[in-house]
Amino acid sequence: MNKSACVRLSVILTLLLGLSQGALGNTAYHYVYPAAESENDHRFDDLVTLLSESLQATKPEYGDYVIEPAQQTMNESRYLLELKDSRLLNIIWTSTSVEKETTLRPIRIPLRKGLLGYRISFIANGTQQKIDRNSQSLDALRTLSIGQGRGWGDVELYRYNDFKVMESQYENLFKLTAAGRFDLFPRGVNEVFTEYDVRHLELPALAIEENLLIYYPWPYYFFTSRTNEYLAARVEKGLLLMIKSGRFDELFQARHGDTIRKGRLTERRVIKIINPLLPESTPLDDSRLWYDPLAK
Repeated sequence: MNKSACVRLSVILTLLLGLSQGALGNTAYHYVYPAAESENDHRFDDLVTLLSESLQATKPEYGDYVIEPAQQTMNESRYLLELKDSRLLNIIWTSTSVEKETTLRPIRIPLRKGLLGYRISFIANGTQQKIDRNSQSLDALRTLSIGQGRGWGDVELYRYNDFKVMESQYENLFKLTAAGRFDLFPRGVNEVFTEYDVRHLELPALAIEENLLIYYPWPYYFFTSRTNEYLAARVEKGLLLMIKSGRFDELFQARHGDTIRKGRLTERRVIKIINPLLPESTPLDDSRLWYDPLAK
């Protein structure tokens, strides 16, 4: 048996053992989530915190738990496949879609309160005037090219809205942006400033666009496999308890308050685009779950 097969078998056995023991309530249940793609990849640290605290909130009812990253790094397309059968992991975070909610079990509580739908772009130094000229309307914006990660759900969304999209690996996108290979690399307001701080010394030609805010409703959920209702129910209950106690909003403000202010969202030109992937079951009318900077 090769090394990869051994790792896969080990993780499968861990997940199966956790399932049987967790159901019996006599030992810790293992929650295995996607590993970071690189040492500089801190995009999901806050989601690991939410997962951990949701499990802690339900500990009196459900008992002990262990959370840990998967032993292999993988892009979104790969971990979606792995989740269906709970092979290398058993809980993920991803944007929602009709297809995902059909094949996986969504926990319909928008992580980061939907903030990921408000997009500020990376651009190459010296291109701000070009972006300003071509972002006065949606039709004008379509003349600009967009960079996105390979396998990301946003790719289909941008192409549906008639944008030219170039796909690459996550870390490579920053280099391609700085080199001017495409015009915009849109990031969530909660992502862009941290990512810039980590990379701007290495990539001095990388810049943050100053005047444009792209918006599309983009709920980001925890998902489990359809067969793992025990795991999903516990996390869902924990998140609801955190919302009720105010802890969910407290973590949101602690993590994202400064970047929201830094992003000057109300001062930017807002262009809204359609999300064709949004399921009808999306809880858009539950104001507890969403942050709306444009309503302030």
